[in-house]
Amino acid sequence: MGERRGSTRRRSFLKGCIYFNGRLTAVDCLVRDLSSIGARLIFSEAVVVPDVVELAISQKKRTLPAHVQWRRGQEAGVVFTSREVPPQAAPAALGDLAERVENLEQEIAALRGLVRRLQNELARDSIEAA
Repeated sequence: MGERRGSTRRRSFLKGCIYFNGRLTAVDCLVRDLSSIGARLIFSEAVVVPDVVELAISQKKRTLPAHVQWRRGQEAGVVFTSREVPPQAAPAALGDLAERVENLEQEIAALRGLVRRLQNELARDSIEAA
């Protein structure tokens, strides 16, 4: 049987949560495959999932409206109903990349400061011991 997806999917291991009933009901799930148009979700137990849900992926700070395309045991496939590109479905946006680089540069600067401080303390201790 041929591949029916219209976009490339990427394997993922993201914590997700689906909301329905006007956001009164929430069910945790695991987002195992993700593409620009949908995702495969795995639940810890068999749950009754309505046709229309919102998928929240907390690690990416994104919530996407979705329509359940298929259900099989503890799994469900959803199709996103908005045009927004979900996380990990496309290369990182330049703004996101710039933010990550800035955070890494700050972390490197902090580590360099820590190394200098430890080297100074070590030098002081060796002078005092002599």
